[in-house]
Amino acid sequence: MEPVRDSHGRTIDYMRVSVTDRCNLRCIYCVPPDNLQFIDRTELLSYEEITRVATIAAGMGIRKVRVTGGEPLVRKDLPFLVQALAKIAGIEDVSLTTNGMLLGRFAGRLAEAGLKRVNVSLDSLDPDRFREMTRGGRVETVLKGLETAKKAGLEPLKINTVVIRGVNDREIEQFARLTTQAPYEVRFIEWMPIGSGEWRRDGYVGLEEIMARVASVAHLVPEGGGQGGPAKRFRFKDAPGVIGFISPISQHFCDSCNRLRLTAEGKLRPCLFSDREIDLRSALRQGATDCEVAALLRSAVRMKPLRYPADMPQGKCRLKPMSKIGG
Repeated sequence: MEPVRDSHGRTIDYMRVSVTDRCNLRCIYCVPPDNLQFIDRTELLSYEEITRVATIAAGMGIRKVRVTGGEPLVRKDLPFLVQALAKIAGIEDVSLTTNGMLLGRFAGRLAEAGLKRVNVSLDSLDPDRFREMTRGGRVETVLKGLETAKKAGLEPLKINTVVIRGVNDREIEQFARLTTQAPYEVRFIEWMPIGSGEWRRDGYVGLEEIMARVASVAHLVPEGGGQGGPAKRFRFKDAPGVIGFISPISQHFCDSCNRLRLTAEGKLRPCLFSDREIDLRSALRQGATDCEVAALLRSAVRMKPLRYPADMPQGKCRLKPMSKIGG
């Protein structure tokens, strides 16, 4: 099957699938501090509906699926969905983004189900700061989850760190040194103005500053190959791990964007930074044929903009919290 291309010539072969907007943490950049309304469970796509959409998408050239949330591991029986996705003809890679709090409990079952890789959101190595940033999390639990995932063979293990000035930016060098101790890929991500309403321009730390701080630890050597996605990848000489830099604000990577997003409530979202969506759930529950579902998927692909909205770098937050869009 020839992969589908959008109106700007980009190959679309990757779908991020959110399974819930609920989470067992309340990270400061992901959800508002209060008054967060959760989606009713009847409005979430069922695992059967998600599998059907993924099967149709695979027939259109989607090759990679990433399961996200909220926190995907709070949804019951997630390994069964992973197993179903991994069995779809044409799907070559099923991965997961998690906050790691439940990873130690599920890593083995996920690997047996066919999960290939895990990205763990980890923004502080300091127990007190981690608890403040997540509004109640335990960093020790996440670190144990990483070790369990490594033993289960869920590699490469990627650690996603959102850098916020005055909050966790003092830990940049410490995170970079993790790659000298274990084969993790630590990825530094610029803080994006999405949803929580707490984004501040004075909290933003750009790519150049982050790279300079990391390079002060040791000389960075460009890293070729691998599944880096939007990350610019480097390593310290002879280090077992890799360091990635993701710069959605200062050096956007829209020209290479290859993904669609399916929200937990069944909305197709062509661009993370745009609020335009296609209601797929209604079509599924009104008896749409596979051809009609495929047509909606193609419509979402055609809707993909050339780049994110012009006002985004100036700090205008997108309307939905990240937990409702899908990480």
